[in-house]
Amino acid sequence: MKWKLTARFLLSVLSIVIIVIFVNTAILIGLLSYQLDRGIAYTEEIFVRDFQKYIEISNGTPSVSEEGLQRLHQRNAWIQLLDVNGQVLESHYAPDKAQSHYAPIDLIQVYKYQEFDADTTVYVGSKDAVSYLVGIKGSDTARLVMHFSGSSVLQFIGKFGLFIVIADLLVATLVGWLFGRTLTKPLHAIIERIRHLKNHEHMPNKMPGGVYKPVFENLNEVSRELAAHEQERKRLEMMREEWISNVSHDMKTPLASIRGYAELLNDGKMTPGEQTEYAQIIEKQSLHMQDLLDDLNLTMRLRHQQLPLSLTEVNMVQFIREIVIDTLNTPQYEQANIEFNATKDVIKHHIDEHFMRRAVMNFLHNALLHNPSDVAVNVLVDDTSITISDNGKGISAEDLEHIFERYYRGTNTEQTLGTGLGTAIARDIIEAHGGTVTITSEEEQQGTTVSIQLQEEKKE
Repeated sequence: MKWKLTARFLLSVLSIVIIVIFVNTAILIGLLSYQLDRGIAYTEEIFVRDFQKYIEISNGTPSVSEEGLQRLHQRNAWIQLLDVNGQVLESHYAPDKAQSHYAPIDLIQVYKYQEFDADTTVYVGSKDAVSYLVGIKGSDTARLVMHFSGSSVLQFIGKFGLFIVIADLLVATLVGWLFGRTLTKPLHAIIERIRHLKNHEHMPNKMPGGVYKPVFENLNEVSRELAAHEQERKRLEMMREEWISNVSHDMKTPLASIRGYAELLNDGKMTPGEQTEYAQIIEKQSLHMQDLLDDLNLTMRLRHQQLPLSLTEVNMVQFIREIVIDTLNTPQYEQANIEFNATKDVIKHHIDEHFMRRAVMNFLHNALLHNPSDVAVNVLVDDTSITISDNGKGISAEDLEHIFERYYRGTNTEQTLGTGLGTAIARDIIEAHGGTVTITSEEEQQGTTVSIQLQEEKKE
């Protein structure tokens, strides 16, 4: 860009120089033509002056040599030789209307006004006491008669200089204005663009062509980055405010319970058994608050894509089988009826094992926790999905509409504990892996099906 600007400036300077030279030349030619129209004539004065060598004077009688006559014939010219009184002594090729005697006024008249013929130019010369008139026919003949004086020369130079100065100023002004306009117009646009950025106006501008195109491309790129940073700042601010609001809301109930039982303990009128019971309730509520904070922090990070996943290639068949076995090894579910099936022995996906385990276990434990103890659960793994189905109580249509909402607890969960965030967290974890999850239940008492669709692996 630096060289383009330099080249454009240099081109403008060269343009000014060329235009000035052209204008100055035109003005000089015009002034010369004007002066010539006012009386500057063209002639071959040298031919007339040098013709003296062809005039021979013998005993006071002039004559023209043969060579001189040949020269006159070649130039289509004529000559008249005059004595001091203006009497014609000898004539060669002179026209019929030429005079035989010339008074001084006649010589001036012939010389100045060419009265013989419009196509003939007459010149006057002299040698010793003999004067001669030479007439040259033809419009291509030129005579240059110039009269110089100090004042006229200075006047001509002053006039020429004045025209040159005025013309040069006009040319420089015009070219400077054109160049300045092409330079300042995009500069004004750049200044306005920077002012918009200062005022947090991040609308992209049209990019003009030419030497300033990279500047506008960079400004638009800066605008896009600033807009992205502004959106990120607002998102983080909203996330912070939402987190504070949720913490305040979620902590009210357990804190109220803890405070109430703590006041009862401070009363000092309770039996040891009641004290132990209240202390256990306080501990339980404290653990519940800790779970709430952990789950709330996790769901906020998942919602705002702030959770970094450590992806590794995992055999999903073995991974889900281990989750089923771990669930059956849990004392609470050791009598559960869980059937595991897979369409292949090896089905590989890139997942974060820690978070994916939590999501799958949430759906699996929900199938066991919210159904009768004799419920049958089937877990199926195929190439792109994990399906967890049961033949339990099912979920009502009203509950299905809100199943992924935070803190929502269905009508069949009154007797179970939880933060109300588990299903939402599980759904967010699956979506963070690029997958989707759907929960279906055709009608109550007909069971529930959870279908986890995993992102297809790219084939190399």
